[in-house]
Amino acid sequence: MSDIPAPITPSVDTQRRRLLQATAAGIALGTLAPPPFATTDAASTVAATRAGRVRGLREQGVHAFKGIRYGADTTGARFQPPRAPRAWSGVADATAYAASAPQRGGAGPGSEDCLFLNVWTPALADGGKRPVLVYIHGGGYDTGSGSDPLYDGTRLCRRGDVVVVTVNHRLNAFGYLHLGRIGGSDVAASGNAGQLDLVLALQWVRDNIAGFGGDPGNVTVSGQSGGGAKTPTRMAMPGAGGLFHRAWTMSGQQVTAAGPRAATQRAQLFLHTLGIDPAAPDAVARLRALPAAEILEATTVRDLSRVEDTRLYFGPVMDGEVLPRHPFWPDAPPQSAAIPMVIGNTRDETRAFLGNDPRNFELDWEALPARLETQQFVDIRADLVVAEYRRLYPHYTPSEVFFAATTAGRSWRGAVEELEARGREPGPAAPTWAYQLDWGSPLDGGKFRAFHTLDIPLVFDNIRQPGSRTGDGADAQALADRMSDALLALARHGDPNHAGLPRWEPYSMARRQTLLFDVPRALADDPRGAERRFWQQAPFVQGGTM
Repeated sequence: MSDIPAPITPSVDTQRRRLLQATAAGIALGTLAPPPFATTDAASTVAATRAGRVRGLREQGVHAFKGIRYGADTTGARFQPPRAPRAWSGVADATAYAASAPQRGGAGPGSEDCLFLNVWTPALADGGKRPVLVYIHGGGYDTGSGSDPLYDGTRLCRRGDVVVVTVNHRLNAFGYLHLGRIGGSDVAASGNAGQLDLVLALQWVRDNIAGFGGDPGNVTVSGQSGGGAKTPTRMAMPGAGGLFHRAWTMSGQQVTAAGPRAATQRAQLFLHTLGIDPAAPDAVARLRALPAAEILEATTVRDLSRVEDTRLYFGPVMDGEVLPRHPFWPDAPPQSAAIPMVIGNTRDETRAFLGNDPRNFELDWEALPARLETQQFVDIRADLVVAEYRRLYPHYTPSEVFFAATTAGRSWRGAVEELEARGREPGPAAPTWAYQLDWGSPLDGGKFRAFHTLDIPLVFDNIRQPGSRTGDGADAQALADRMSDALLALARHGDPNHAGLPRWEPYSMARRQTLLFDVPRALADDPRGAERRFWQQAPFVQGGTM
């Protein structure tokens, strides 16, 4: 329907979805034909990696390599840490996107042979030492792919003379099912297997990106939603230390991770759903023997610990080894204190996923509290929330209160927690910059405003790509110019300021400076401060922690 905005992760187009589904039984590098949207006049281009040479395509002045293997097939090593790929002879094909991780939804069903990445670069092995942008897709920890058209790196390469990398990795039960207390030592890290995939991808960048014209000593990681959350998680993982040097997150925070007891209880529920006794000595062996489709079906079992969702939560686990602490609690991770960081959100986040229900646009004051209670993370009486928002914004309708309150108490609160954790760091810590996208999409009569995912095509300067919901008007392009240039400035200089912005001051606890991306742009001190103070009367515990 035309009034439904993009979901948490942008969907792939129909042709690409069919391509992935047709190969989901398990593809090998080099078996995919070029996607139907590839131009016929593209020139072949070849690059070298430590495992072997790869063939991509040169289009619009950019070398594009799609489906480069960075890890071995995980099918025979389900729930184990990833392994580097075996070397190959000849030239492997990298002209078409490879499989996404097993998942339900638009990018599924996927394949367990999913450890692939994509590279766009202006030049190969020319000693250019270009900044490297590594983007991690959204979709929570359940869905998504680095192959979405919105993530195409061509325009960023041409705009900023940078190298762009997008990544696929294991998701849901395949990447985050904590079996450490149920199985043996070989599955001790299973609750963070997806995170370890991302570490392996960053190691691939370190070891290979110079051959693609990039600087392994200047790597910026970025991501939106789930991809944003995976970034602060890596900032607290000792194994990721030194592999990236700047960070840019969009509407994705990971303040706390799942505790080992909670993660084990979810794993036990998951096994029971599959008819497997978690106490049985062969429980993990039986799980490994199941078809991937059966495992995916079991991920839909209800998670009774979460009021806002029905599906079982999968996400990073504070297992004491791979992730020895919560990512941003009780403080920001000291190992990443020297990394400059941008933390951003959109003003109307929840209109993306709660706006799909037309009833949420037709609420009255009587129905609002009950509706609100099921969709807010922070446990405050819903009638008190309504009363406060009516006091702050007396002109708001019930539906406007619903979307504003769920955004502030559900999505924005995590960003505030991370900003404060970085702002409290003593000593010469690296600066942190905050932004809020206030500009709203003009599509659908503007009803979805600045919804979750709207900043993706703006930051990639991809407003005309399939899946973009910015429209292609002058204001959208102006915002894309400003936001993409800010990302490029952070990658190149460690500071997102550029000539197209007002002076973007780092976030401080004294003023809480935040750049409002709108037409016109503005720097504001503590925007929505009254809302922030209201929600901070209750402690914040990220969904899935307990």
